[in-house]
Amino acid sequence: MSEFKDDGSFRSAVQGVFNSLADQVDEVEFDAFEPRLTAGGIGIYFDDGAVVLLSQQTPTHEIWLSANYTAWHFLRRDGLWVERDTGETMTELLAKILSEKFQEKISFSL
Repeated sequence: MSEFKDDGSFRSAVQGVFNSLADQVDEVEFDAFEPRLTAGGIGIYFDDGAVVLLSQQTPTHEIWLSANYTAWHFLRRDGLWVERDTGETMTELLAKILSEKFQEKISFSL
């Protein structure tokens, strides 16, 4: 069950999440990547060809994360974006993936 009353409120909330994450990723001191914010997602493109993508999935009110040939699906529960199968939060998982790529510990807050 979605925490959102309609698709518009979902899209608005997700765009706020993406804006916040893009701002936080921009602060990372790492030269070999480029974050790109779009209306429906955020992509983090690395010079070595690796890509980390977050995209909104309006029909299911989910955020999908794709990285390293794996995909995760996040629903908002009690105000947190959690992976629908494992319960891991999106910020924890994204921080783990990017910390490995940046070779330094980073964290995110929403």
